[in-house]
Amino acid sequence: MISIVIVNWNSGNQLTDVLSSVDHYHSGWVESVIVVDNASMDDSVSLAESKASGWHFPLQVIRNLENKGFGAACNQGAALAKTEFLLFLNPDARLFADSLETVVEFMRRRENADVGVVGLQLVDAQGHISRSCSRFPYVGAFIAHATGINRLPGFSKMDLHMSDWPHDKTRVVDHVIGAFYLIRRTLFESLHGFDEHFFVYLEDLDLSLRVHQAGYKSVFLAEAQAFHAGGGTSHQVKARRLFYFLRSRLVYAFKHFSWLGALGVLLATLLVEPLSRSALALLRRSWPNFKETWAAYGLLWRWLPQWIFKGTTR
Repeated sequence: MISIVIVNWNSGNQLTDVLSSVDHYHSGWVESVIVVDNASMDDSVSLAESKASGWHFPLQVIRNLENKGFGAACNQGAALAKTEFLLFLNPDARLFADSLETVVEFMRRRENADVGVVGLQLVDAQGHISRSCSRFPYVGAFIAHATGINRLPGFSKMDLHMSDWPHDKTRVVDHVIGAFYLIRRTLFESLHGFDEHFFVYLEDLDLSLRVHQAGYKSVFLAEAQAFHAGGGTSHQVKARRLFYFLRSRLVYAFKHFSWLGALGVLLATLLVEPLSRSALALLRRSWPNFKETWAAYGLLWRWLPQWIFKGTTR
C-alpha cells in the first residue's frame, strides 16, 4: 500500500483535481492521502475537504500557520504514514490508470530490491513527455549555470537537466523530479527524510544523493505516466522563487562540496550571476526580469548573514 503526501500552497482547483484522480484510478492502492497546507491564502484545502466524503480513501489535512517550506511539510506528512511506500506528489499533477500499479509492481520485484526511488514519465497538456530527470550537481556545473557559460555552444552538457535524453526508456538515473517521487518508507525514515535547511528547491535532489550514498538506485520508469502541469504556483512570486533557488544552491554546495568548491559556487553566485542575469534581461528588453533579479539578490544578501552566523553551512 501507498501513502501519498501532497504539499499545498495556494493551488486552487489543482488540489481537488489531483485528489480526484487518485480516487478515480487508484483508491485500492492508497491507504491515505495526507495534505500538508503551508498557510495557503486561498480556499484550495476547504474545497478539497468539501468533496472528501465522496472519495474512497481517508484524507488527512495538516494546516500550518506559516509556510514551513516544502521539505519540512513533506516530513510532517510522512510522519503520519505507516505504509510500504511513500509517494510525494505535486498538487499540479494528476494520476493516470497505470501510474501507481505499474510503479509498485516494479518496486516489488525481487531483482529491484536495491531500487529506493522511482519516478515515471510526466506529460503536459499537449501530451509531450517532460525531460525531468537530472544529474547530480558538481562544482563546475553550478558555476557554469551561475555565470551563464552553460548557454554557450559546446558547454550545454554542463546542464544538470537530462534534456539530451528523450525519456523514452526505463533507466537508472541520478535523480527523478519531486513532482512524482515514490520512495520506500523505511529508506526515507533511515535517511531522516528531507533536509529542512532547503526551504524549497534541491531538497529532493539532496535526498536522491543520500539515497545513492546509502547504496540504493533511483529509476526512471518509462512504462507508466502521470500528468504534470509544471511550475505549480511558484509563478506567483518570481523574485522570491529565484531567491529560494539561489539559497538552495548555496546550501547544497556547502553541504556536499569541498570548502574550496563551495566557495567558488558562492563567489560565482554573488558576484557574477546578478550581472549575467541583468545583462540577459536587458538584451531581451525585459525590465520586469531585471527588477526581479535584483529583488531576489536583495533577499539573498539579507539572508546570508543569519545563515553564516547560525553555522548552517555544514
